[in-house]
Amino acid sequence: MEAHLIEILGMLVRWLHVIAGICWIGSSFYFVWLDHSLDPPEPDSEEAKKGVAGELWAVHGGGFYNPQKYAVAPAKLPEKLHWFMWEAYTTWLSGTALLVLVYWMNAQSMMVDPSIAALTSAQSIGIGLASMVVSWVVYDLLLRSPIGRHDGIVAVIVFGLLTLLAWELTRLLGGRAAFIHVGASIGTIMAANVFFLIIPGQRRMVAAMRAGQKPNPLDGIRGKQRSVHNNYFTLPVVFIMISNHYAATYSHPQAWAVLALICAAGVLIRHFFNREHKGVYSWQYLVGGAVLLGVVAFWTAPHIQPLPPVNGPVTLNRVRTIVGQRCVACHSQSPTFTGITQPPAGVVLTSSAGIIQNAQRIYQQVVVTRIMPLGNATQITDEERAVIAAWVTAGAPAN
Repeated sequence: MEAHLIEILGMLVRWLHVIAGICWIGSSFYFVWLDHSLDPPEPDSEEAKKGVAGELWAVHGGGFYNPQKYAVAPAKLPEKLHWFMWEAYTTWLSGTALLVLVYWMNAQSMMVDPSIAALTSAQSIGIGLASMVVSWVVYDLLLRSPIGRHDGIVAVIVFGLLTLLAWELTRLLGGRAAFIHVGASIGTIMAANVFFLIIPGQRRMVAAMRAGQKPNPLDGIRGKQRSVHNNYFTLPVVFIMISNHYAATYSHPQAWAVLALICAAGVLIRHFFNREHKGVYSWQYLVGGAVLLGVVAFWTAPHIQPLPPVNGPVTLNRVRTIVGQRCVACHSQSPTFTGITQPPAGVVLTSSAGIIQNAQRIYQQVVVTRIMPLGNATQITDEERAVIAAWVTAGAPAN
């Protein structure tokens, strides 16, 4: 019953995380589009006299909308203001809760890979937590330094530092855990930007207005810079959220470089759309992103490591014995492996029918990517992988 409750809790937290993430990313995309789509009012118009820097007309759902943006702030603030912050906080809080439930509570199976580094559960969790905290501190110090005034230089440095983080984590943690902690680090930076810079700056501007003072435009400038950074982080972090489904990426010998290429592609694609919103069609950025993704597709193509020759006949019973010893601890209706409460991906391998039905998936995960058994916790041998390869290659016969 306890395992079932943890599974249900994980499902609900994941659901919340996805919903909150949609809301946060959606508002980020919308406001960047809005900023780039505003037209300045006529110089002598009422809007210009009120301090409006730009406006647009839009139609949606049968209604007409006329959003306006002020150069600093209106002369008088309305009593009711809408704040966009809880989407960010809920996304980060639910994501961190999910990280704890799925990875930290099962660190020995989900984070530690003895073939990469001999770590304890506590050590792997400490590395994951440190990566999130240190990433924010370094990023924030960089933005507060004189370098922070040069967006192009900042972009190169931040990308380099995150690539370095990915390289280091893939030397310490299992591939899936390394990727997800790079994503958690980026998510921490994004949420901290909202919590420590964007919202406090907006609150100071509102307080100044209500006190009859002129808001400090630096608050708006700094908040806008961090908001734009968050916009460029979105596509990389969304890929990382789904990356655990694609073993070809996180199981690659140079997984850190694969992740860097995919993230760079995401940034280029996002930049294309940001410029397109301004009416500048810079197709080279979209093409550049597509090329990088093409490189990833080519680089991660299946490459089976040499396997030893198979001695003796290869039968379903022989394969079933291997699967029973190495895979069924997780892939059964009632898993016995620590931290696993449900068969991963719903794959059950306790019967001959289940093994035959999932023969290609077994081949992909055990022979091609070698990501399973996870961290090779059940100590499958190359000889056993060779038997599975030979059986699947022969057409997975039922005898």
